[in-house]
Amino acid sequence: MNDKREIVKRQNENPSFSSPTSVGSEEETRILTDYIGQKNMFKIAEFHEPLRKTLTLKKFLKSKRNQQVVISSFVENDQTLKTEGKVAAIGRDFVMLTDLQRRIWIPYVFIETANIPFGFPTYSNTHQHHIYDNQLQRKLMLKFGETVTKRETLVQQFFEETLRTNMNSWEGTWVEIVTSQERFVGSIVKTTNDNILLKRFSTSISIRLETIQYVSTLRVFPLLKKIVLITFYALYKKIKGGRKDGG
Repeated sequence: MNDKREIVKRQNENPSFSSPTSVGSEEETRILTDYIGQKNMFKIAEFHEPLRKTLTLKKFLKSKRNQQVVISSFVENDQTLKTEGKVAAIGRDFVMLTDLQRRIWIPYVFIETANIPFGFPTYSNTHQHHIYDNQLQRKLMLKFGETVTKRETLVQQFFEETLRTNMNSWEGTWVEIVTSQERFVGSIVKTTNDNILLKRFSTSISIRLETIQYVSTLRVFPLLKKIVLITFYALYKKIKGGRKDGG
């Protein structure tokens, strides 16, 4: 009886991992998994064509996580904008890029093409992105939910957030939002099911999420410049409108 208790005690102290997922070597398993994933993606796209663009973009961007990419997207009045940055997060309906100055969110539906910049290697600089935790594998196996929720990097890797939920986590951040007709500047207050709410001093702004084509964070000096331009433009429209009414 004591021997059985000792065995149970040792198992609890040293929980084991699951068995291997394939009879092949680790490199064969990785290649096979990637191959199966690509075949499944194209099969789904064949049966449901509207998903093709989103599925292929997500597959490509996930393979370029933490790497430099160039994205051409549609903005105001169907103009094309090229954005270059490092893939920071791949959501359910958007991608987030980062560069030395800002974060950029682009919904998949407004992306025209995505590619790697000419002359850039097709691999990431791994030492910059490695999570230094010798016990991470064990924690993920035995306490997955608790471990992932504590780290933003792991949340982005294991869960596909929507633009709405991701924007909600950046409360208080000053951003510029571009729609098909207009640009808005303000700090993020919150998101609802259909809208994102911004605040610019005493002015509240509500924007429908489905109309958002491009979102970018703003640094202090560009932010002040944007605010001054918006203020003068609003004043100009008010004066111009008053003259018309008077005339």
